[in-house]
Amino acid sequence: MAPRGDAVTDGGGGRRRRAYIGSFTAAGGLGVLTAAVDGDTGALTLLSAVNSVADPSYLALSPDGDMLYAVSETTRGAVAAYRVKGDEPSLAGPLTRVGGSGPTHLSLFDGHVLTANYGSGSVSALPVRHDGSLGAVSGVLQHEGAGPHTQRQQGPHAHHVQPDPSRRWAVSVDLGTDSVRVCALRDGTLALHREIALRPGSGPRHLAFHPDGERAYVLNELAPTVTACRWDAVEGALRPVGETSVLADLPDGDAYPSGIVVSPDGRFVWTATRGQDVVSVLVPGAPDEGLKLVATVPCGGVWPRALTLDPTGRFLYVANERSGHVAWFSVDPDTGIPQRGGSVKAPAASCVVLD
Repeated sequence: MAPRGDAVTDGGGGRRRRAYIGSFTAAGGLGVLTAAVDGDTGALTLLSAVNSVADPSYLALSPDGDMLYAVSETTRGAVAAYRVKGDEPSLAGPLTRVGGSGPTHLSLFDGHVLTANYGSGSVSALPVRHDGSLGAVSGVLQHEGAGPHTQRQQGPHAHHVQPDPSRRWAVSVDLGTDSVRVCALRDGTLALHREIALRPGSGPRHLAFHPDGERAYVLNELAPTVTACRWDAVEGALRPVGETSVLADLPDGDAYPSGIVVSPDGRFVWTATRGQDVVSVLVPGAPDEGLKLVATVPCGGVWPRALTLDPTGRFLYVANERSGHVAWFSVDPDTGIPQRGGSVKAPAASCVVLD
């Protein structure tokens, strides 16, 4: 993306990128925070906080970087659109309801914002207007099913939705039904193409694609494991090939995986696990093999809600929700092991995105 004329600059006139941090306002978060990113160290410097939306827990940038979209993870469920010129995002219109409750994730696909609605177990599509603002919800796909976990899987709980690398399909992950759904977007409505069952009780939460476009990794919150899969973009088919623990030993206490990212070169996969408060480093095998766990390191805080990787693969960011800050790590290019660089205060941090 070409630098924008209003970009933050460093002391020598060079451009510094921005990071946007989501948080839970109901837990003391400051809304959407903006930070400058030091390109040499990965360090964050806070610039502003905008507390205009309740619980903006997950964020996504438009491809041109001019718009920022945030779920409002509330019972009534909504999405906010922000313009991000300057150091303080500004709302581009009123909140838009998603037709579902508790949206936890969103992404952009084929001129629409898609949301995964955990509370109602559905996925919604909202059209993006020419000015970047959002139109009324154009379609809601209701998930069906349940799982064996009596407290967490009494019904569907969509937790993640994103386009596949070919951008032919929208792929949603449902913790409550132990499955991944592949959908097409037609005239603003999501149409179910295929549902792929994962191991009962695994509780899939998030998914990340390998850069080769032929592999995907599903992070399971109730296991705690990662399921490696083969992906066929032509057929819109996902095939599990192996499941790997993200912890070296049986967990002592709570263990709830939360975020997963893959390096730009596909050599490493990182996951975060709440309760154990670690980042795990895994290495992919052959395309029809699973992952290998090679290391775990402290996440630099408490309750790592999400992971974000710098597009260059040099820096890893962890939103530590309960300790209230975002930590950054430099990544060893040979081993993939993160080394902590520092942190910035961000109460009830839940998500980080980079422009």
